[in-house]
Amino acid sequence: MSQARRVTLTVNGREHAAAVEPRLHLGDFLRLELGLTGTHLGCEHGVCGACTVLVDGRAVRSCLMLAVQADGARVTTIEGMAAADGALHPLQQAFHEHHGLQCGFCTPGMIMSLADYLERHPDADEAELREALSGNICRCTGYQAIVDAGLAAARAMRGEGG
Repeated sequence: MSQARRVTLTVNGREHAAAVEPRLHLGDFLRLELGLTGTHLGCEHGVCGACTVLVDGRAVRSCLMLAVQADGARVTTIEGMAAADGALHPLQQAFHEHHGLQCGFCTPGMIMSLADYLERHPDADEAELREALSGNICRCTGYQAIVDAGLAAARAMRGEGG
């Protein structure tokens, strides 16, 4: 006998309702039920940060949160960061311009973590961004380009040039 529970979430501005098993993680719900595969599941223990999404504007590890815990929440994934017309979010643009990715596996989680942090700390400096990203692991870039992208995005989000 199924113990599925009905949940309703607003994901990237669109409402979704589904019956889910109580133990289904939010990351699996996003990937398997909604087809939003930009949210990457790496360690599935909350260590690597690749699965980070925004839940009601705050960065959350979607491998640690159950879909039923997100019932009624607003969820933003990497797919929801670009504008409706396709224009990249300043973080996405900065990652592109500053070569803040190589394989791209960690990139969605990095961007989502930075989106939350920069929303709350728009004047963050390099040390603060490094600390904010300390829970996100990248095995390719060495982090400098990621931090450079974060600083550039912060300037763009403040309306400053360069």
